[in-house]
Amino acid sequence: MPERVVALLGSPLLDGNTAYLLGEAIRGAEEAGCEVEKIEVAHLDIMPCMEFFQCMGSENCLIDDGMERYFRMFREMDGLIIATPVMTMGIPGRLKSFMDRFQVFYMAKYHRGRSFISPERRKKRRMLFISIAGMNLPSVFEGAKATARAFGEIIDCPYWNEVLQNDMDTIQDIRTRPEVVEAAYRKGLELGRLLVGSEGSM
Repeated sequence: MPERVVALLGSPLLDGNTAYLLGEAIRGAEEAGCEVEKIEVAHLDIMPCMEFFQCMGSENCLIDDGMERYFRMFREMDGLIIATPVMTMGIPGRLKSFMDRFQVFYMAKYHRGRSFISPERRKKRRMLFISIAGMNLPSVFEGAKATARAFGEIIDCPYWNEVLQNDMDTIQDIRTRPEVVEAAYRKGLELGRLLVGSEGSM
């Protein structure tokens, strides 16, 4: 069975710059032999976390809106690609709300001390983070990267590598930066090869 990668698109634009870079990373991961499932997060019909806290003592969320499918997917995956624009020095609200629903993973790991992911599987799992930002500021990715790193720790899929491009208000079209497009493909390919190659050592 091929290694499974989940690809999260945080942008609401399905054919924008972020989606283009994600597509290149997916192409790389698939060429390495992985099976990739893309989730267009901004277009999911899901609720934000409402802090009912049922997940403190249960593996399930009280809100019945289809998130259980994604919880299962994230338990079974081998790698994760997150592609998002920076909005208000962080990640878009829909993507943040999606991540916040993974309190079921947080409570299992930190409250009950029984992570859904074994230490052996954690060693294999990796996250590739892709992000673009309009402004040309040294700190523009700090908030988004901090959120991605925290999410990776909660779901036991640690932050592994990144492709970042700021100043998009000037650049406009990411295709005019072929080195960034190539980096997204190469990092996706490398992620896939690492996941496929680690199967034999598990």
